[in-house]
Amino acid sequence: MAVLALDTSAAVAVSLVDEDGARLASRASDERRRHAESLAPLITAVLSDAGIERTELTAVVAGTGPAPFTGLRVGLVTARTLALTLGVPVLGVPSLDALAAQAVSDLGLGAGAEILATSDARRKEVYWARYRVVAHEGPHGVPVVERLAGPDVDRAGFVAQAQLSPPEAGGHLPVVIGEGAMLYPEFLPVADDAPLVPDATVLARLALVRRAAGEDQPVEPLYLRRPDVHEPTRVSTGPAAAGGAA
Repeated sequence: MAVLALDTSAAVAVSLVDEDGARLASRASDERRRHAESLAPLITAVLSDAGIERTELTAVVAGTGPAPFTGLRVGLVTARTLALTLGVPVLGVPSLDALAAQAVSDLGLGAGAEILATSDARRKEVYWARYRVVAHEGPHGVPVVERLAGPDVDRAGFVAQAQLSPPEAGGHLPVVIGEGAMLYPEFLPVADDAPLVPDATVLARLALVRRAAGEDQPVEPLYLRRPDVHEPTRVSTGPAAAGGAA
């Protein structure tokens, strides 16, 4: 039995874990404009690498963003369709949650440390969320983090001003992670060796932990703003549009 996880909030990442969270196989592609073309072959490759048939999947996990509309939609639609076809649950996990948990392990952060996780929102903006480390390691080996603020979207300078100001007594400046910050180092200095994009394996493990705790895991996309492309508004060409002239 295995759980398939996929994330299209940045790059395309696919991972397969067993019910205990052990990684069976994983693959990723850095194609940022070809999510639809990249995702299906990666899913097929990961299942083949692990010697797992689709019918053996017990759940499908999807990163819910935040992310731009088109790429995120590809991942969510694929996860929902696959889960419906197989008759298994689909579980949603915010992609920045996985990135924050990954940073705890990668950077050796201890309880009480704070994290500012970011991703590229385009339009000269970043998606962000702030977290506090509760425990360096929890069930399935996943660090326990709690979200303090966000997710939200704003210009990097405004995020820095709000989140990186000197803390009050006893407070902590957050460790900055994620590729959103990498684009604006003058505002958001990324920690050395910080993770930049979500790891689908961590996404899967978070979903398993939250499922065991009975938490709701909706697969609702975190777009946080309207899509870049809109359906044109239909313009009336009748008499009223001409000022009602007869």
